[in-house]
Parts: sequence; C-alpha cells; structure tokens
Amino acid sequence: MRSHLKLSDTQNLKSFYQMKNPHALLLLLLAMVNAMACSGSKVRNTETQDTTMEKTVRPTAVAGSFYPRGREEVEKQLKDCFKPFTGCEQRTDIQAVIVPHAGWVFSGEVAASAFARILPSKHYERVFLIGPSHQVWLDAVSVNTAVTHYATPLGEVPVDTEACRKLTARNPELFKYDPRAHDREHCLEVEIPFLQYHLKEMPPIVPVIISTDEFDKLVDLNEALAPWFNEHNLFVISSDFSHYPAYKDALLADGRTGEAIESGNVQMLANAIDRNTRERITGLATSACGSSGLFTLLIYTQRNTQLHVEHVLYRNSGDSPYGEKDRVVGYHSYIVYPQPQDPSAYTLTASEKQTLLQLARTSITDSLNRRPTSISHLSEKLMTPLGAFVTLHKNGRLRGCIGHFGEDIPLGKTVVEMARSAAFGDPRFPSVTANELKDIEIEISVLTPLKRIHDISEFHYGRQGIYMRQGYRSGTFLPQVAYEVDWTKEEFLGHCAQDKAGIGWYGWKDAELYTYEAILFSEE
Repeated sequence: MRSHLKLSDTQNLKSFYQMKNPHALLLLLLAMVNAMACSGSKVRNTETQDTTMEKTVRPTAVAGSFYPRGREEVEKQLKDCFKPFTGCEQRTDIQAVIVPHAGWVFSGEVAASAFARILPSKHYERVFLIGPSHQVWLDAVSVNTAVTHYATPLGEVPVDTEACRKLTARNPELFKYDPRAHDREHCLEVEIPFLQYHLKEMPPIVPVIISTDEFDKLVDLNEALAPWFNEHNLFVISSDFSHYPAYKDALLADGRTGEAIESGNVQMLANAIDRNTRERITGLATSACGSSGLFTLLIYTQRNTQLHVEHVLYRNSGDSPYGEKDRVVGYHSYIVYPQPQDPSAYTLTASEKQTLLQLARTSITDSLNRRPTSISHLSEKLMTPLGAFVTLHKNGRLRGCIGHFGEDIPLGKTVVEMARSAAFGDPRFPSVTANELKDIEIEISVLTPLKRIHDISEFHYGRQGIYMRQGYRSGTFLPQVAYEVDWTKEEFLGHCAQDKAGIGWYGWKDAELYTYEAILFSEE
C-alpha cells in the first residue's frame, strides 16, 4: 500500500526549511508501516573507495563555531565530553545511535554518552551519517557523491563512494545530490570527530541529508538503506529535540517524544509529536529537527522487533552554563542493538495464525447455526494453555472485543470462546448477525504469560501490555492500545487504573502490576 499523505503539522514545513529552521512533525498511519516491504537482509557489503575518482575533500564548515578549530582544542574538549562515561558498559553489537548536533558546549556530553557505549575496538565497514537539511529545501534526499573525503581538525575521513553510488542508484527519483545540502551543513560534520576520537579504526562514511516531509519518501529511503541495517555498519541519526520552549516545558515535551522513541514504534512517535503541537507549548518550534531521520530508523526497528532502543541521556541547553532557562533546545541520546529472542518464548507460524483465525470465524458461524465448534483437529502447540483476546472490526470500526487472561484454558478453546463472546457478549454492541458476518474482520492477540513487575521502569511501553489487579478489581490494556492514543506511560497506567480497573487514576501505584506481550495478527 502506498500513501500520498503529506507529513507536516500546522505550520508549512517547506517554508520552515526555507527559513533555515527545519521542522518535521509527522502524522503517520501504523498500517502504512505494516504494509511496507522492508528487507532485513544481512548481506555483507564491502564497497569502499572508488580508486578511479579524483581526490576531493569537503573542508570543515563549522569548526571554530560549533566546535573548536584546532586539533589540540578538539581533543581536549572531546576528552572532557567522554570523561563522565569512563567505565560505562560498552557493546560490540550497536547498530545505530541517536545523537544531537548542537554546539559541543551545549550537547557534546549527550553525544559522547552514546558513542562511549560502543567498544572502541569494534570494526565497522562504514558509518551512515543521517541528518536534516538546515540549508535548503529539496523534497528529496541528498547523498554526497561529489567528494572522497571529509576534513575535520582530527584529519581526513574517507567517504565510501561506492556505497553512496549504489544507494543513489536504487532510487534516482528520491536521491538528488545537491551541494547546497552538504557544503555548509553542520549536522553531520559535528558527529565525525566523536567517531575519530573514540574508535580505534575510523570507518569510511556515507553522508545522507534528508530534506523531505513525505512519508512515502521516508519509506523508500528505509527500503534503500535496509540491506545495510546490520551488525557490519553503524547508523548515526543526528537530531536535536525541542526547539525554544522554556526549560520546564522542554522537559515535558522531550520526555513525551523520548519515551515514544524508546518504544521503537513509528505511530507512537507520530502521536507524541502531534500532541506536543496540539498543546501549543509556548515557544516550541519543533519537537525534533531531525524527525525524518528518527522516523526512518523507527520504520526499521518496528519491523525488526528484536532491535532494542535504549535511552542513554537527556539534557537541554538550559543545563549548560552557557544556556538560558527561558528558551532552550533539547538533546537525547540512544543506542540501538539486537536483543536475542528468548528461545523458550512462545511463537506462532503463519500457518498456525491462519488456523486460529479460521477457528474464530468458524466459532461465530457455528454459534449462529446453534452448533458446537470442534477443536479436536488442533496441534499440541495450539492447545497450549494461554490467554487471548479476539477483536472484531466492521468497516474499520470496533464491533466487539473480549479476552481471557491466564493459563488455565487451552489456546484453541480460548479463541473459540472469546470469538463468540466478542460477537454476542460484548455489552457495548448488539449481537453480530449472519448478514453482517461477511463484513467483519477478526483480529487475535495471543498473550504471553503474565510477568509480575515491581517498578514501572520494567514496563516497556509500546511493546508490552499492562494488567493490574487490586483486590477483586482488575483491568488491562493490550500493547497495541499505545499506538492508538497519545498518552505517556504514566497516563497509560492512569487510564487503565481509572477506566478499566475502576481503582482511580493513581490506583496503579498500589496495585499488583503485570506485563505481557501479544502476538497480534488479523485477517487481511
């Protein structure tokens, strides 16, 4: 499915770029991402320098303003930036980082906090530097295919010219090299010295500037980058966050945006940015100037659920001795790495999912015909005791939803009973009739076993559902509810406590809390 949805907010994005102040607040549909064909290829690419290309060096553009000009001064400031993270846990499997690109005196330590998590001896074949255009509006993506090296005070860094050419060749309509997007741009340049300083071996770079606000183009960009999203490459997503609210307002706006990024879910980030806009926060010009890069990354993390987005550090310019409190810019840092799936985790094949969907539909039909539904044909795996929710939609609208927790009933039997209850027992809706059954779409959420938690930091909002119990009262929200609302984690818990469990907005603080995941699938 393709969309012509324009990604912009109440202000005109193109005009904002022309003012040299990028602003990309995007409203996306989760279904668009799920419909996208996104490769998870682990093909190893070894293209590097094109030896036939005459050496051309991009000189520094912002040395002496965003960061020092001299080598000694650069090394000294980087040493100070990395110092607070001496002894931090380092990893060899980091595939992406999200880091700010402001002046180092404001955001240097936040950037260093993410780079410091990479083991310095890690060998990367290349680094994809991805950031927003602050200089020109292109409605396209510009890859720097014109130079062989980038200069910094720490020396020259080679450009992987072959990778640049292969990337642009995949979609010539999307990739349109324009020197104006690169020659004076700071968002990529300021990241390179961190890598030169920290890594024992500096890989070649692939400089990518995003200057578009169209979702289809971000999907196309993701598809072009997908073959390189693997352990052999590092993606550096360059973005600052809230621009120009007061200090306290920045904490709220950046907290909401940051929590959404941590979920790894495109729709949650879109919801958070949209809410920041709708609340008309005084002075807020954008929630993330590099949001197109953030969405490009999250399109991939949402498809590859084994990738974990870990928040590292947040500060804003008001935390710097050079900053003011009444007008700040926010800075987050993140690392992205794979989390191997628990081999004991319950999974379902496509065939098994189809069997359960057919079983749910059969059970509704059998009920209309007043006959029992047999589950004797089901495999042992589909008879494992597990909870499940069955949701019915008609013409895109909810038509019934009933579920059962616990591990006391075989999954097949649970699906039969919940499908019948959703069709005929949901008190919010009249019973489904035979005439409308053909218009009903069935969705099933198979629930993994409940896990007791004792602190909400253990709750991975956006990937897990919550179940709370206080005395004889209980309530739950499925994981996918998070995509449909624009709540923070605490608001999610508050609504569940108040609206579902009936224990009051803050009742979750004294309730027993459990998390679970849902294997979600539906009829096409």
